[in-house]
This record gives sequence, structure tokens and C-alpha cells, in this order.
Amino acid sequence: MVDWDRVEQLHKSGWDWDEIAEDPKVGFQAVKGSGDPARALAVLYRKRKSRTAPQEEAAAAKPSKRTADETDRKWSLARIGFLLTPLVGVWALVAFLAPSPVGLILPTIPYIALILVGVVFVLLYGLLRSTKRWTKVFRTTVIGGIVLGLVFTGIVALAGTLIFGCPYLPPAASLTSEPGTGWAKANVAPWQESGNPVVYFYGATWCPYCSASSWAIWKALTEFGTVSGNYTGFSSLTDVAPGTPEMVLASTAITSNNVSFIVTEDTSGQGGTFPGTANCVQAAYVGAYSAGSIPFVVVNGQFVHGGTSLLNPTDLSAYSYSATSGSGAASVRNQVFSESGSAWTTVAPQAEWIMAFLVHCLGGNVAYFASHGGPRPWSPGVQSAVKGYLAQIT
Repeated sequence: MVDWDRVEQLHKSGWDWDEIAEDPKVGFQAVKGSGDPARALAVLYRKRKSRTAPQEEAAAAKPSKRTADETDRKWSLARIGFLLTPLVGVWALVAFLAPSPVGLILPTIPYIALILVGVVFVLLYGLLRSTKRWTKVFRTTVIGGIVLGLVFTGIVALAGTLIFGCPYLPPAASLTSEPGTGWAKANVAPWQESGNPVVYFYGATWCPYCSASSWAIWKALTEFGTVSGNYTGFSSLTDVAPGTPEMVLASTAITSNNVSFIVTEDTSGQGGTFPGTANCVQAAYVGAYSAGSIPFVVVNGQFVHGGTSLLNPTDLSAYSYSATSGSGAASVRNQVFSESGSAWTTVAPQAEWIMAFLVHCLGGNVAYFASHGGPRPWSPGVQSAVKGYLAQIT
């Protein structure tokens, strides 16, 4: 049996083939009739070499498992993409399901969604440049990205809730509509102050839809307490439904044992200017349920009206600034207060719906609040309407 390792060693050491063939440790026995042993051994060596060379080259070219793992562990674009895509994906999903508190730092649409598109692009570009599409290291990186995403969103949620007092709010898709009212119900904890349900208004004085809606809010508040700080005005004269009469609520306060009122209303008169929000609770509701529009109204944190106007401003066009030489707002105020006239007919349904929501949140006793809710008893017509709407609340 020829010791080819010995042959290789001696050949590389400069021995000639006669010496190698005669070396007893090589163990070469020439086949009878093959001629010169040295020549026969050299021929066999070359044949063997020609067969094993490709295998040896392939083995030399193929990296070891350890080398391959070390290569995969380098932070290539593909691996970065495998880490960031699940991380941002988890963030986007949780922020969509909980726009407050997780979606308050950045809303899912469009900001987190744009970030997700960016990291997916990094992943795809990295895979195009990589010879490997999936390895153990990549799999571990994906798992790490999911874990980091959960940790990150958990920290955001805890910080928003514990530090800033943000409420948990599910997405707008989870709201259940109150048929025929434009209102929707959120299955969340109440928004109250000193045990009283909060009526929250988010709007602007230039906005004709806010101006028309302001009358229903003001009327409902007057039936639960003494309202002060409000005054009449008109919406922008250059917007749609120009000069819609309004009750400016920006500085309004209510003295009541039953209801609280919070308002953020822009009074700059500059079209397109939205008001700010004073705290995380206001920002949470506006971000989750306003649909990015005004007016936006919330009752007790559970009944919301966003994306549309409470009242159509064209229904008050007869009282616009141009139609009445500036006296229309006072006329609407008098009609709404006295509960008579065409302006009251327009305002009444939504004012009575807000009252019904408040009574619902306060226990449902219409008769009690009709007698004790505000500075004067409710009229029989208002009391009957509120009772009817209350029965429809789901």
C-alpha cells in the first residue's frame, strides 16, 4: 500500500523518483512488466494528483462552518434589515392598535408606516447584494428584532401612561356608531374631572363647521350649569359658508355640580390654523378620533363626534354676517335660548343628543336633571326629546 503522504513529502523535499521508489517507508511495489519503478511511481503520482486536485481546490475554497458563521454575523445591510423590519413592524402594529399611548410619539399613518417602508427597502436591497437569503444568524436576528420591538413599544406605552397620563385608546376602527347621529362610542374608561363627565370641544373660530356646531355645545352646557365667558361672533368671511354665526367658546367656563367643560379653540381667525392641545389626554383623543379635522367633540371620553360637523353651516345661512349685517349671531342666540324659531330647529337635535349622552353618563335619570341640572328647568319639549334619544343610546 503506497503511502502517498510520504511520497508527497519526499517529492516536495527534492528527492528524485528513483530514491522515492526505493524508500521502504513509501511501500511502492511496481507491477510486473510496468518497467522502471521510478517512472511507474511518477506516472501514478501524476494521475492521482490530477484526480484529487479539483477536490482539494474546492475544499480549500469552501470556508469552514466557523468562518461562514463569523461572516454571517457581520452587520451587512441584509442583517440590519432583518433586525429593523420586525422591530418597526411591531411598533407600527401596536401603535395602530393603541394610537394612545403608543401612537402619540409618532402616528402610525403616515410616519411609522413610512419608516417601515424604508427599513423594508434596506432589507430587500441587502438581500439582493447577499449570496445568502436565510441563515441561522439571520433567523436569530429576526427574533431579536421582534423582541426589541416589543420592548421598545412597551417602554413607550409605560412612559406615556405613567409619566404623561395618556389614556389607552383603541383605533378608530373599533368605534361603534350611534345610528343616525354622527356620533360613535368608544369602549374606554370615562374622561372626567372631579367625578363629572367632561365635554371637550376642539375647534377654531374661522371654521364655519365649528361655528355652526358651537351652538349645540353651548345650549347643552346651559342645561347643566351656569355658563360664562362665551360671546357671539362669525366664521371667516372668505371660507365656505362665509360669516356663519357662532358662539365663541374659547374662554367658556361652566359652574356645575354635574358637568365639566374643556375647550381648545383657535381664535386667530387665520384660516387653516388648528388649535393646540394642553395635555396628553387631549392629544390622545384628537390624534385617535378627530380624523384630522375640526370640529371635534367628546363627551365623557366615550362618545365622540369627529370627521364631520355637528351642524351644517348652510342651515344657518339666513343668519350669516352678510345676510344680517352682523346681527345674525344675536338672533341665533336668542332663538336657541328661548327654544323657538328656525335657528333653534336646526340646533335642537344635536344639543339634545349631547344632553342625552350626559344624562346617560350621569345615571340616566332624565326627570332629575330636567329639574335640577341647570339654572332653570328643562322645557317639556327638550325633556321629551332627550328621553327619546337616551333610549336609543347603545
